[in-house]
Amino acid sequence: MNGKRRPGISIRLKLTLSYAGFLTFAGIALFGVMLLVLRYLPDENLTQVGPDSVFVPNRGDLINVARPLFACGIGFLAFIGLLGGWILAGRMLRPLEAIAAAAHQASQGSLSHRIALRGRDDELRQLADTFDQMLVQLETSFEQQKRFTANVSHELRTPQTVMRTMLQVASSAPQNVDVVKLLGRLNEMNERSIATVEALLLLARVEHGDITRERCHLAEIVEEALELAHESCTDADVRVKVGRMGPAEVVGNRSLLVQLAANLIRNAMLHNLPSGGWIQVEVDLEAGRPRMVVANTGPQVTPEIAATLTEPFVRAGGRVRSMGRAAGSGLGLAIVASIAQAHEARLMIDPRPEGGLDVSVIF
Repeated sequence: MNGKRRPGISIRLKLTLSYAGFLTFAGIALFGVMLLVLRYLPDENLTQVGPDSVFVPNRGDLINVARPLFACGIGFLAFIGLLGGWILAGRMLRPLEAIAAAAHQASQGSLSHRIALRGRDDELRQLADTFDQMLVQLETSFEQQKRFTANVSHELRTPQTVMRTMLQVASSAPQNVDVVKLLGRLNEMNERSIATVEALLLLARVEHGDITRERCHLAEIVEEALELAHESCTDADVRVKVGRMGPAEVVGNRSLLVQLAANLIRNAMLHNLPSGGWIQVEVDLEAGRPRMVVANTGPQVTPEIAATLTEPFVRAGGRVRSMGRAAGSGLGLAIVASIAQAHEARLMIDPRPEGGLDVSVIF
C-alpha cells in the first residue's frame, strides 16, 4: 500500500504553512482595517492658521507612508509565521515521531520497546499510553502463544517418543516381551495422545467463537456432567456430594456447558486427596445470576498458583508431566476458562484454607 502512494509534503510543513498563512492573513486583515479607518480622514492639505502654523498630513500622505510599512509588516509576519510555525510544529509532532518510531520497531518484530511519553496528560500522551498498552498485550499474547506451542509440541511428542522406545526395546528382544503389559502401556500412551488432540480441537473451537446457543437448565447440565466425569474417572476414590440444585437457566451451547461442568468435576476428582476426599457440586443464584460451584478437598494451593491454573498444561503441582491418561491432558481448566469467556461468564478459582479449591462459574 505505501509503495503505491505518491509522495506528499510532510505534516510539519503543512502545519508551518498553515501557521504562517493564518498569521499573514490576520496581519492583512488588521492593516485593511487601518486603511479603512484612514478613509475617514479628509483628502485635502490641512494647515493650522496662525503664526505657528504646522503642516497636517492628509489621507493620501498617510496612505503613501503606510503602504511600504504595511508591506514590510506583512513580510515580517510571514517570516515569523514560517520560522515560529516550523519550530512549534516540530515540538508538537515530536510525540508522534516517538510513536512512529515505536510502531516501526513493532513492525520489525520488537515488542519490548515502550514510548513512555512524559509530560502532562493530553491527546498525544493518551495515544502514546494506549500504544504502550497495546504493545504490552501483544507481547504477552505472543509469549503465551510461544509457551503454548512449546507445551503442545512437548505433550504430543512425549507419548510418541515413549511408544517408539517401547517398540524398539520390544523388537530388539521379542522373546522377553510381556505382550499384555506392552499393549496396555501402548494403549495408555495412545489414549493420552487422543485426549490431548481432542482437548486442543475443543479449545480451538471455543476460542473461534462459532457456537450455537439455547436455553439450558444448569441442574440438568450438572447431572449429565457427573455421568461423564464418573465414566472417565472410574479409579478416583472420592465421594461426590450433590448440594443444592436450584432453578437456574442460562442461554448457551449445551454441549460446551456440559463440557465445562464435566471438566470441573473431572479436575476435582483427578487432583483430590489420594483417598477419602470429597467433591461437592451446587447450582444456585447469586444476586439473580446463575452460579455453578464445584468444591473439592485436595492439596493446599497458594493464591499465586491458583491464578495460573487456567493456563494450558499447568496444574497445582506445576507443569503437567507424562503420567498417562489419569493425569489428564493439562487443558481442563484452560478449556473451562475459554468456555466461560465465550458465555460471558466469570470464572473464580479460590484456594480452600484446609486444602483443595472452590471453583465458581457465574453466568
